Amino acid sequence: MATINYKQFTLGVEEEYMVYDPETRELKSHEQKIVTEGQKVIKDKVKAEMHQAVVEVGTDICNDVDEAFKDVAALRKTIHDIANDLGFAVGASGTHPFSHWRDQLITDHVRYSQIVNELQEAARSNLIFGLHVHVGVENRKTAIHIANAARYFLPHVYALSTNSPFWVGRMTGYKSFRTKVFDKFPRTGIPEHFDSIEAYDNFVNLLIKTNCIDNAKKIWWDLRVHPFFNTIEFRICDVPLTVHETIALSAMFQAIVAKLYKLRCNNMGFIQYQRALINENKWRASRYGIDGYLIDFGKEEEINTRSLIHELLDFVDDVVDELGCRNALDYIPKILEHGTGADRQLNVYHEKKKLESVVDYIGEQFLTGI
Repeated sequence: MATINYKQFTLGVEEEYMVYDPETRELKSHEQKIVTEGQKVIKDKVKAEMHQAVVEVGTDICNDVDEAFKDVAALRKTIHDIANDLGFAVGASGTHPFSHWRDQLITDHVRYSQIVNELQEAARSNLIFGLHVHVGVENRKTAIHIANAARYFLPHVYALSTNSPFWVGRMTGYKSFRTKVFDKFPRTGIPEHFDSIEAYDNFVNLLIKTNCIDNAKKIWWDLRVHPFFNTIEFRICDVPLTVHETIALSAMFQAIVAKLYKLRCNNMGFIQYQRALINENKWRASRYGIDGYLIDFGKEEEINTRSLIHELLDFVDDVVDELGCRNALDYIPKILEHGTGADRQLNVYHEKKKLESVVDYIGEQFLTGI
């Protein structure tokens, strides 16, 4: 059996937060005041996003999930306090329940101006909030092989993250409408299988050569080998309501990477499935969250999503103690018990019958567990 260095599977976590008026509960431009004040405290760990009602934060490179928890918790608390001092409120949800994108200002920055100029209404309407998790690997050559296999598990973890049931004041019928909004962008969704890192780099270089993109960061897939770092970046999830959910999902991605790496080191692989098949599961996860069925392609039958998530926990179980993420993963059964962010948002709406009450709930959840 190969000896594995589990310290290589570092974590980096990025979250996007909504900024809103605590009186009207409408999204509101903070005119980069939160970013300006935040950078005095947490430097470049906070930055502006394309829409002025969005703030993005990112952790340092974390050695394990405990470090990631402390970092994300500190970032949430810092942004929350700065926003409050400036007269704003913040929350974490894949979409705002009722604010309309057409009323929101675009950040004045060359990169965002280029994106809006190229993508037009698709860019202006892309008022969504995601979670990105980077997991470190030894090199990009290894990363592409793990990424190929990890695609299969994207819908499972995505189902757990679903947290965007409303869009411009309407109950969408989806547990995650965020990805439906993002689908309007090119180069999104489940990536293709690539035989090697050279094949992937050739693909990127062809897009650059033909003026489709100017750099690989304009490939917005649900999962990508990072163009500059030795990481696999998971981009499929809605930003969760709470830090405990964020860390549980981050731990799951870390464990999936470590497990697939362990299989590869022992000359074992995971079956590769077509993008079109994985997309069937992604759609089901988007529509039903954890309350639906996903397809088990090995058995060629649909299985209760909750059962498949328990199977996934069993699949990664032999690496979680080495990673030190068992406590974080123990939160996943709590998500299955209490519902995802979408389930809880919908419960509030059905009880209160007001979307403003849903926004209040999103705000209340932001510092839960910190």
